[in-house]
Amino acid sequence: MKQGIIVFLNGTSSSGKTSISTELLNQKEISFRHLSIDDFIHGMFHDYIDFINTKCSTSADGEDDVEVSIQLIIDSLVTLFYSTVKFMSEKGIHVVVDTVNDNEARFNACLDLLNDRPVLFVGVTCSKEELMRRENLRGDRQSGLAIAQYDAIYRFNEYDIELNTEALSPNECADLILDFIRSNREYAAFKKLNKSSVSVS
Repeated sequence: MKQGIIVFLNGTSSSGKTSISTELLNQKEISFRHLSIDDFIHGMFHDYIDFINTKCSTSADGEDDVEVSIQLIIDSLVTLFYSTVKFMSEKGIHVVVDTVNDNEARFNACLDLLNDRPVLFVGVTCSKEELMRRENLRGDRQSGLAIAQYDAIYRFNEYDIELNTEALSPNECADLILDFIRSNREYAAFKKLNKSSVSVS
């Protein structure tokens, strides 16, 4: 069975990833499924996270340790998310991946799982000023979130395609992705990424 294409959108919060995903889902030429880390964790596991927050609000000695507990769980859920992406590709399903790659350990797990898949690595960018404007308009994101993520998200220096959503509409971005897929060019950028060392304190 031919592996499904993974369109991996790399960008900060409010950069335009979900709008591009929507356009890819709406077009009829190539059928895609959309996997968003927000939907995956907060949709499928929202009740579980609430359970952990309730049952583990304090440790046995009364110390507040919720942050540590949740971090351990989230790391495992992110690995499960990427495992699901790999599974869908193995089944021949084309997937648009909408997530935020601001954690080295989690991204290393992603590289381990997806490095042998057909991953189209797409940089989704816009200016910091535009990110702040979009955040203010949305009203459903913590102010300054995208700027805080910026340097970590855009640490990669090579993509198969780079899309400036300040200059291009979501439809134009989707068309450029489809053009790349039609061209049968190699999806090379993701395979060139090396695992980054992660310091453990």
